[in-house]
Amino acid sequence: MALMDFIRKQFIDIIQWTESGDGTLAWRFPMADMEIQNGASLTVRASQMAVFVNEGQVADVFGPGTYKLTTQTLPVLTYLKNWDKLFESPFKSDVYFFSTRQQIDQKWGTPQPITIRDQDFGAVRLRAFGNYSFRVADPKLFHTEISGTRDVYGVADLDGQLRGLVMQNISNAIAASGIPFLDLAANQIMFAQALSTQLAPEFAKIGIQLDGLTVQSVSLPEELQKILDQKIGMGMVGNDMGKFMQYQTAQAIPKFAEGAGGGGGVAGDAMGLGAGVALGQVLAQNLQAGLQPQAAAPAVAAVGVKPEEVMATLEKLGELKAKGILTQEEFDSKKAELLKKLV
Repeated sequence: MALMDFIRKQFIDIIQWTESGDGTLAWRFPMADMEIQNGASLTVRASQMAVFVNEGQVADVFGPGTYKLTTQTLPVLTYLKNWDKLFESPFKSDVYFFSTRQQIDQKWGTPQPITIRDQDFGAVRLRAFGNYSFRVADPKLFHTEISGTRDVYGVADLDGQLRGLVMQNISNAIAASGIPFLDLAANQIMFAQALSTQLAPEFAKIGIQLDGLTVQSVSLPEELQKILDQKIGMGMVGNDMGKFMQYQTAQAIPKFAEGAGGGGGVAGDAMGLGAGVALGQVLAQNLQAGLQPQAAAPAVAAVGVKPEEVMATLEKLGELKAKGILTQEEFDSKKAELLKKLV
């Protein structure tokens, strides 16, 4: 009877895994009642790794290649099974294959607006979404921390965990970067880099390598979006004072048109618009004077700047500085430039 059982017993001569491309990260080689023969062949293809597990303990790890299983190729398993003197054949051991190729176009996003703390605006609520790619980099750690003894473990099983890590670390990423939120929101590449830096060590704790991350959209509250739009517009203008006043005038015209029929804030808008236009005219005249011959200079110099116009413009500049659109240095530079016109 024992002889018949031995004859019926199946021995494994080749251990390998052909991926099906269905997003599988870990796959357990089907053993059933079969045992591995001494000298059996292990084939690990490119973008794969194989791990031998003995009674719950991770033993030997193999990268891509073809191996003949002996005491020399299985040193850890040999030690765990006390094969130092005699290699027992056949033997039982769990074998897990891991896919190490990139898992691309994994989505992340904020289901609800999240609150972050910013150095300029305090608490800010935002929505954001994008995608990322990752791979299994440490199969031993991934096995012990995530996939365990499951026969198959796929990308879908890990999706919720990774999305949670992204959401958890957005606030920390912005805080750790030290970059004002408006700059991050206006530069999605910078935002993605800050988030990747924060996430990489968190992914590594479970044996995962973050290969890339993109921020495809950032949605801000309406009032903060208006300030961001103004900051972008001023960035396009630069330090050119004439263009600055043109930009301010263009911003004031829609408000002036809206108030023309209601009578509510028409006077204030008109004064602001008038001050912007007047200063723009003065700067244009000064520019023209610089381009004309010296003989024409006295005629241009006769045009003066009214103190109330300068004060009105300074007040507008002060409001822009208070909103964070102008830096202190930009404000001081424009203020000095305006005061020179009174001399």
